[in-house]
Amino acid sequence: MPTIYIDDEAYQVPEGDNVLQACLSAGIDLPYFCWHPEMGSVGACRQCALVQYRDAEDTRGRIVMGCMTPVADGARFSMSGGSAGEFRENVIESLMLNHPHDCPVCGEGGECHLQDMTVMVGHRNRRYRGKKNTHRNQDLGPLINHEMNRCITCYRCTRFYNDYAGGKDLSAQASHDHTYFGRQEDGTLESEFAGNLVEVCPTGVFTDKPLVNEYTRKWDMQSAPSVCVGCALGCNTLPGERYGKLKRIHNRFNDEVNGYFLCDRGRYGGSFVNDEQRALFPGLRQSNSTYNAIESIKAIQTLVDWCVPGNKLAAIGSPRTSLESNYLLQRLVGEENFSNGIAVHEAALIEQISGILQNGSVATPSMRKTESADVVLVLGEDVTNTAPRLALALRQSVRNLAKEMASDMKIPLWQDEAVRVLAQDQLSPMYIVAMSDTPLDDIAAQTLTLCPNDIARMGLAIAAQIDSSVPGTEGMLEGFDTETQKLITQISDSLKGAKSPLVVSGTGSQNAAVIEAASLIASALQTNGADGNDSMLSYCLPEANSLGVTLMRNEAQISLDDICQRAAEGNIETLIVAENDLYRRAAKEQIDTLLSKVKNLVVLDAIGTPTLSQSALALPAATFAETEGTLVSSEGRAQRHYPAFLPAEQRDSTWHWITQLGQALALPGFDELDHFDQITAACAAEFPALQQICEASPLADFRNKGLKIPRQTHRYSGRTAMRADISVHEPKQPQDDDTPLSFSMEGSNGSQPGALLPFVWSPGWNSNQSLHKFQSEAGGALAGGTAGVRVLDPANTGSTSKKTNLPVESKAKKDQWQLLPLYRIFGSEELSAHSPAIQELTKKPFIQLTPEDATKLKLSAGDGLTVNIANQDCVLEVQVNTTIPRGCAGYSVGLPGACWLPPATSVNLGKAEIRANSRGDDV
Repeated sequence: MPTIYIDDEAYQVPEGDNVLQACLSAGIDLPYFCWHPEMGSVGACRQCALVQYRDAEDTRGRIVMGCMTPVADGARFSMSGGSAGEFRENVIESLMLNHPHDCPVCGEGGECHLQDMTVMVGHRNRRYRGKKNTHRNQDLGPLINHEMNRCITCYRCTRFYNDYAGGKDLSAQASHDHTYFGRQEDGTLESEFAGNLVEVCPTGVFTDKPLVNEYTRKWDMQSAPSVCVGCALGCNTLPGERYGKLKRIHNRFNDEVNGYFLCDRGRYGGSFVNDEQRALFPGLRQSNSTYNAIESIKAIQTLVDWCVPGNKLAAIGSPRTSLESNYLLQRLVGEENFSNGIAVHEAALIEQISGILQNGSVATPSMRKTESADVVLVLGEDVTNTAPRLALALRQSVRNLAKEMASDMKIPLWQDEAVRVLAQDQLSPMYIVAMSDTPLDDIAAQTLTLCPNDIARMGLAIAAQIDSSVPGTEGMLEGFDTETQKLITQISDSLKGAKSPLVVSGTGSQNAAVIEAASLIASALQTNGADGNDSMLSYCLPEANSLGVTLMRNEAQISLDDICQRAAEGNIETLIVAENDLYRRAAKEQIDTLLSKVKNLVVLDAIGTPTLSQSALALPAATFAETEGTLVSSEGRAQRHYPAFLPAEQRDSTWHWITQLGQALALPGFDELDHFDQITAACAAEFPALQQICEASPLADFRNKGLKIPRQTHRYSGRTAMRADISVHEPKQPQDDDTPLSFSMEGSNGSQPGALLPFVWSPGWNSNQSLHKFQSEAGGALAGGTAGVRVLDPANTGSTSKKTNLPVESKAKKDQWQLLPLYRIFGSEELSAHSPAIQELTKKPFIQLTPEDATKLKLSAGDGLTVNIANQDCVLEVQVNTTIPRGCAGYSVGLPGACWLPPATSVNLGKAEIRANSRGDDV
């Protein structure tokens, strides 16, 4: 490692770093604005100035920018020598010329990097008395608040939004001290990652609009380590609470998972926690279909009466609740009476993926590893809408060609602009074969849209081109036209020559053959790809714990269809449903019949659902922000989320409701489950695939320097004032016996494992830029280790499928259109669809037709169409899309108002009823 000297002090620093990064890693506070560990250096702000000397004899030196200067063995620098200190202070003063004096009312106040750097350089007095330049702010939609007058032109926003996230509608406009960062006109920012601007911006230009509208000072929030429940990727988050409300969700750094960034669904989709319609007490249904609020003790007693031995009991779990809740529910009713609550066809797909991940020989990469892929094939998945943060990682993977070119030219990779200029438009190849156009198409080398069966056939043809011994794929190539054959050959050759090829697929196509084809391609690459290649396989799954509950499945468990059959036969008197809306799992007709046959329907949930509204007993469940739980991501990483605050009144964790019931029924083993860690351990002992989940996070008895870890910062204020309308006496803070965290300011935060980091703060660093104080090196992994534990690893058997299930070639039928499932980042996911900001971005349910089909049916974009799906009429807005395959129609899955979609559904649109004019006014 090179040794550099800063103010005559020797420091060993990593090879290849720049001086700013080396200083921060060494614990030296060198101010900066424009540099970002994930986006590199551009030298825009001139704030990280220091003096560099030729040698030990040089006393004059010259000013250099730390972020643009590579470390070199023996190099000498000074933070205070020469005029470096004065230079940095002058930079701050120039930035302040037009900066408003609004810190007390600024949404970034107290967590502002500009405030920190101003104090750090010692700037105190304003000398300028002239008129400040002012700008008109823009309305950027429901997520981002814009205050352009606070800008210091560091260019971080456009570098992230355009260069890193691929956005197109935010730019730097004008020049000099009139530079303006915004859109061409007012309007919602189009990128799915726009919310990251609130953390990327070092000032208060871009702030969290939902927080600004109901503001709380950042240091007055109580927070805890958590995991996003918006999809299956398991991104790490920090929910912040005040006054019993979830105020915001910030990114929690995890080097292997989400790094520094979240998608907007994960950042803004948690506000369902604050829904005023959430019940505070258990509700017992009356004869007039209203609910009477009852005490939790009475609710448990009612449950005991309904669950007495001999009563016909069954339960349905959920892929959106924790392993512990599902395990306890299964233990309560017996595995032969338990269903994990996943739709039957979807459950089969997830089990197929689970088997591939457990028994195959190809590794599933972390999102950080995904960024290293030099060739990517996306098969049948719209990744941006089903696994958004993975799509952001894929955007970074196409830059690997540029990085390789830069390395050949000896250009450091942190020289971001130089690397981009060198490569121009050259990208590592990404191929997308999907059912429709996707937001990643702009960086793809080639795209093709097909129906699911044809996607699978193309995947098998690619596998056969890579490895001719793949069973059952003889002659697959001849089944395609000449152009598609050329594309298949191009893709297979590109994958075979790659050092780190990646295949991405998932459940989005609802097609088992697509999933199998992806596995066969990845396996073929492992045996017939480039020498020493590191082939990777990544599957997108639908919900936060889809893989986790599937790993809990055993032969005795029953399906949702089995539950319906038992109810129809009169073999279920009491049915317990935990955090699951059954109307999202099967056709309305089937669920209506099921619920009508059950005498006592008990539903535990945190949100209002059609299933909850039909319950005989409704139990208010805690959300992810109010309880602990273990989730297993699509990568196979088990992670624990912790409560940021306690649930109000008699809301309670699902796992605790079930524990109380099991103990009241005196069921074997339940009396031993007094603490959450005991439940986790029992679950791990029960299921071999989950035996490592206890390692996901330290146990409740963990102490940091003998103390619990505080959820509140040391600046937290108002614990008495918050409830002064009730009492002027501060109550005792709640006790938390189930986690190593405390509901107080008291404790130690800093050197604990990474899974237990509730907030970042360091003296002189009040903003999220203080994260480097908690990392092993600036931009590196957390010093306390990476949160979570991998529970799945490839079997390294090198085996592939002995039998390939060949999909039937799709042929359009007269007057029949196959409905293709299309997902949307805003609205298709159940929980976030209840969040007000996300609701503003959610579109109406739609059906997408080709221009030819729309003309044939005499339909125009915006028309309303009533389509019967699974014996239920669904009103859809017509959209015209040139990329939809012939004989198919795209259907919005999961959007509010959309019907449940069975797999491989075909409809006769010629008999559908047109419900609106060409503007869609009545849709």
